[in-house]
Amino acid sequence: MAVLCDTQIRELVEIEPFEDGVKREGSVSYGLSSYGYDVRVGSRFKVFTPTPVTGGVTVVDPKAFSSDLFIEIDTDVTGQDHVIIPPNSFALAETVEHFDIPREVLVLCVGKSTYARCGIIVNVTPLEPEWRGKVTLEISNTTPLPAKVYANEGIAQFVFLKGDRICATSYADKGGKYQDQDGLTLPRVD
Repeated sequence: MAVLCDTQIRELVEIEPFEDGVKREGSVSYGLSSYGYDVRVGSRFKVFTPTPVTGGVTVVDPKAFSSDLFIEIDTDVTGQDHVIIPPNSFALAETVEHFDIPREVLVLCVGKSTYARCGIIVNVTPLEPEWRGKVTLEISNTTPLPAKVYANEGIAQFVFLKGDRICATSYADKGGKYQDQDGLTLPRVD
């Protein structure tokens, strides 16, 4: 496998809207970089807020996940440019960008250093060959203090790896359950 450079990303990967990586004063950077693409977090967030269950403790279960564990915040509606993630909690969000990954490409995500240096970690599972959609991001606040995340600004960098050969079975071939997601998608088991 080889890491794609900026010109290869432009040629092979469909990213909409596509942004060049230029300096934007006062913003967390986003857009094309030398060997990756810095994605923006959108305006919709689901902030995790555990609620007690009568007679017991709430358990997070990926096979029976409850949307009641989140408060939905849309910064476009609230008029704010950010969301606050409680201490030792997390939020789900979506990328501004929509991706169409080629069959010979795998995408890995790493957090941006600006947020990582504040104790904010971004997690995304690999985007498999022929995956399409907006990416659901998990943004963790590992600190004991509330943390601010800015909407419509950079949050993570995607690194594109091109295989030496075309894969035998792509995400589209498998009919992956998160294929063509149009934004923030909660966990599910089909």
